[in-house]
Amino acid sequence: MFETFSILSLQQYWWVIISVLASLLVFMMFVQGGQTLIYTLGKTETERSLIVNTLGRKWELTFTTLVTFGGAFFASFPLFYSTSFGGAYWVWMAILFAFVIQAISYEYRSKPNNFLGKRTFEIFLLLNGALGTILIGTAVGTFFNGAMFSVDKLNITNIYDSAISRWMTPAHGLEAVLNFHNVALGLAVFFLARVLGILYIVNSVDDAEIHNRARKQMIYNAVPFLVFFLYFVIHLLLKQGFAYNPETGEVFMEKYKYFHNLIQMPVVLIIFLAGVVGVLAGIARFLFCRSLSGIWFSGAGTVLAVLALFLIAGLNNTAYYPSLHNLQESLTIENSSSSHYTLTAMSYVSLFVPVVITYIFFVWRAINNKPIKKADLEDENSHIY
Repeated sequence: MFETFSILSLQQYWWVIISVLASLLVFMMFVQGGQTLIYTLGKTETERSLIVNTLGRKWELTFTTLVTFGGAFFASFPLFYSTSFGGAYWVWMAILFAFVIQAISYEYRSKPNNFLGKRTFEIFLLLNGALGTILIGTAVGTFFNGAMFSVDKLNITNIYDSAISRWMTPAHGLEAVLNFHNVALGLAVFFLARVLGILYIVNSVDDAEIHNRARKQMIYNAVPFLVFFLYFVIHLLLKQGFAYNPETGEVFMEKYKYFHNLIQMPVVLIIFLAGVVGVLAGIARFLFCRSLSGIWFSGAGTVLAVLALFLIAGLNNTAYYPSLHNLQESLTIENSSSSHYTLTAMSYVSLFVPVVITYIFFVWRAINNKPIKKADLEDENSHIY
């Protein structure tokens, strides 16, 4: 079946898959958002343990989604992987560090003879929640604002220095924080993760005191999320974008490029608007209807909105990783992908993705079949984080 697809169709197919994985990753960051609320929603050690343990049921899914996203990007668009992961390594090392301390914290927080104490690992979880979300959001911002790298495929013939991609600043990716539009997306992801974390915690923890504090914290986090998100989207739609000529490969600046992408791809526009409505509906249901099911509305909305943003970043003849050093060395889905053979082989493997998603759904239901209570922390048969 996939053998009959053109190379461009396969490239577009895999960009859609990458976009889906990215959207699922941002949704799963409710774990990181919840971790930043441990001391805000939990005022006693028991309440903090309730929050940590309900988040601990899901933290591995977030990490697995991140690894899958990175692996899929490497296999389908290896030039991006070598350029970003190999050049902007300080950013990715910081993100990796944040996720390493998360894994350690869940593993050792409640271990007997923990000489560092629970508080130390709770602070590690808070750092993971803040650094992981802000850095990933800022890094994704470079998809729309560009980065300082160069690409020269002829370097592969150089025996002594065959690196195709080079980073052109000593900061190796950290300079992304100097662009406020990048940072705005990072902060929007941070506060969105906290909003989703609140909605997940009230849905999975049976404790009236935590629920009361969560309602106040929702206002404190939903407002800055909307401010940073609206700033990012409005600025994105009004700014020049990085377009390319599909016949010549020439990259050029196009006014209102990302706005044009939404208009020229009406399905993506509908997905984006549905996503925004879904996020707002989840927040409104919790604040005004006192519903505990807001996580499903805001979660689905997050997936749709992020999916749309990734689609306009790489489809419709758009350079998804622009080079600020040399515009013509920007990466597109056409000049950075694997071969037709590799994409075809991987496409057959991708048919198992629905099976994996179904498995995750049933595992989620099995783990969260009822809200966690204080009595569950005293159950000897339960795994306590």
